Amino acid sequence: MGFRWYGKDTERTLPFLLDFKLCNRGTSKSIHNAMQLRDEMYETDIRIFDYHYHISAGNYHHRYKQTVFFVQSQLLGLPEMYLRPERFFHRISAYLNLNEDIDFISFPVFSKQYRLTGADEDFIRYTMHDDVLHFFSFNKHWWFEGLNYYFILYKSNELVAPKEIEQFCQMGLKLIGMLRSDFP
Repeated sequence: MGFRWYGKDTERTLPFLLDFKLCNRGTSKSIHNAMQLRDEMYETDIRIFDYHYHISAGNYHHRYKQTVFFVQSQLLGLPEMYLRPERFFHRISAYLNLNEDIDFISFPVFSKQYRLTGADEDFIRYTMHDDVLHFFSFNKHWWFEGLNYYFILYKSNELVAPKEIEQFCQMGLKLIGMLRSDFP
């Protein structure tokens, strides 16, 4: 696939992730099975890795592991946004006006499947154009966080099997293409 394998986080990826909600949870954060692809002009840096963290509360201990597709690209210009699968309690709190969820009337499947939040709703609506909404409507259970020149894509507490990494990469590359600031 053209990626350079570097295993552990020798490229110091973790500091780039600190502004993402994923990395604001738990302790003992670590990156494993990391690989990187940079274009010749250094406009786009793609990293795929397994991200682990630990949550403890009293007698409860759980280790979370997920495979993450991380992008840093000068071709992106994303609002700060957070997309996650919508759960029953999200619907209840939305009904009671306890949370803000950006829904799209023309994409009811997307709006039912996902909870989308962020401060600049107009910019988020502009960024989440029909192609992106269609993409997530048919690709369920993904978590996505965007922030200026960065985004991450993953499924919570789910590792991608090695034989599925190429498909995962293709999905991420397709999303980059749709989110580029020069997308038609």
